[in-house]
Amino acid sequence: MSQPGPQTPPGAQNPPGALDEAAQQQLIQEIGRVIVRALPPGWQEATVEYRAVGPHGELAAQLLAPNGTVVPIAAPSDAEELFAQLRHGMYQPERGTWVSALYRLQRPGSYSVDFNGDHEPNWRTTPPAGAYAEELRRYPRAAANTPAWLGGTGAAPALRTAEVFDGDGRPITERPAVSPEDRDLVVEYLERAPIVLSARSYDTDRIDPQRPPSVPLTFHTDGSWIWPGATGYYLRTHGVAPDAELVAHIRGTGFRLPEVDERTRELAVSLITGEQRA
Repeated sequence: MSQPGPQTPPGAQNPPGALDEAAQQQLIQEIGRVIVRALPPGWQEATVEYRAVGPHGELAAQLLAPNGTVVPIAAPSDAEELFAQLRHGMYQPERGTWVSALYRLQRPGSYSVDFNGDHEPNWRTTPPAGAYAEELRRYPRAAANTPAWLGGTGAAPALRTAEVFDGDGRPITERPAVSPEDRDLVVEYLERAPIVLSARSYDTDRIDPQRPPSVPLTFHTDGSWIWPGATGYYLRTHGVAPDAELVAHIRGTGFRLPEVDERTRELAVSLITGEQRA
């Protein structure tokens, strides 16, 4: 059975994520009691699944016979409000909240609940336009934790990373040279792109270590590529060419930097820090 979800988050008088673990368990048990009261006599095993995104909610229930037969049954409508309260209360900053929960019950008193926060549910009714954006407004997520299906047209782009140094820590010098007429334009693009991560200090010039430390310890992105601030420095100072595909990409933009939204900047930071942890 599909039903329209609540237009405002249940328990909205409380901030998202207000339920501690004990309160969550209490609510999960209450949902179980509501489900059991709605099951027909003689049931042995049943599942109830709640799916939701933004204002859209669905509830589906079925019995599982001993021979494996699945029998759809009317879902207990009282459970929908409780599931929605649980979803609201389990929100985690940066992570969001789950979009589907599968509640399994077996006689005499066994139960389990599986929560899914990443994969798109198998909707019975397509959520209305704007439901995905409303989900992110109600339950914001960091870009790295926002799956493409939930982002809709604002899905996080795939970002490529340009390297300056080889495995031995030396600038990569065997790349095709940047033509003299493009060099200043490429440097300007590299150095003017938004900085998404920065240290207060400077690194030593690995080609000319006698220089005072002057290599910027920064990372930039244009929404398609991520590169260290050293990329522009070594091209400007020593003529060390960046990744050839990055240079081709910059030429393809006409040397014009695009706008980079906050979500993409967050994704870039998560990719950079993830690589650094490795």
